[in-house]
Amino acid sequence: MDETMSDFHFKLMSFGFKFRDFFKPRKNILEQAGIKPGFHVLDYGCGPGSYLTAAAELVGKSGKIYALDIHPLAIQKVNTIAAKKRLSNVVTINSDCKTWLPDNSIDLVLLYDTFHSLSDPNRVLEELHRILKTGGILSFSDHHMNENEILHAVINGGLFKFFEEGKEIYNFIKEDQ
Repeated sequence: MDETMSDFHFKLMSFGFKFRDFFKPRKNILEQAGIKPGFHVLDYGCGPGSYLTAAAELVGKSGKIYALDIHPLAIQKVNTIAAKKRLSNVVTINSDCKTWLPDNSIDLVLLYDTFHSLSDPNRVLEELHRILKTGGILSFSDHHMNENEILHAVINGGLFKFFEEGKEIYNFIKEDQ
C-alpha cells in the first residue's frame, strides 16, 4: 500500500504546481495525449487537479474525467475545482491503487509524475490495463525517470506497447492478453 505525503508537503507541491502550470499550461501536454471529445479519461494520481480543467474541456460534456488520488486533500481540491468551474463530468476516487471502474471502460489514462513513487507499480499497471478499452492509451510522464527506465517499466510486463512519443510524454497502447 502506498503512503500519503504529509498535508504540508501536499500543499507545498500544490503551490509549486501553480507556477509550473502558469508557464507550461497543462492543455499543451494533454493535446499530446490525444484526448478526444466523448473520451472517458482517468487521471491516476491527480494531485491538486492540474490537468482537470483542460481535460474536462477536451472530453466535452459527453466525456468523463475520473480523478484518482491517495491523498484526501487532492480529492478535496479536485472536488472544489469541479464545483467552482461547474464541471459536471468529473468523478473523484480516493484510492491507493484500485479504481473500482468497470473492465474496458476507459479510453485514456494519464499517469503523470506518479509512477516513481508507487510501492507496487506492476499492480497499478495491471489495474490500468484492466480498465482500458482495447486500443486504449496509457499516457505516461515522470520527470524522476529517464526514457529507458520509462520504456522498460511500462513495456516489461507485456501489458502495453509503445505507441508514440510526444514532446513531454510517452503514449502506450493496451496490449490484449
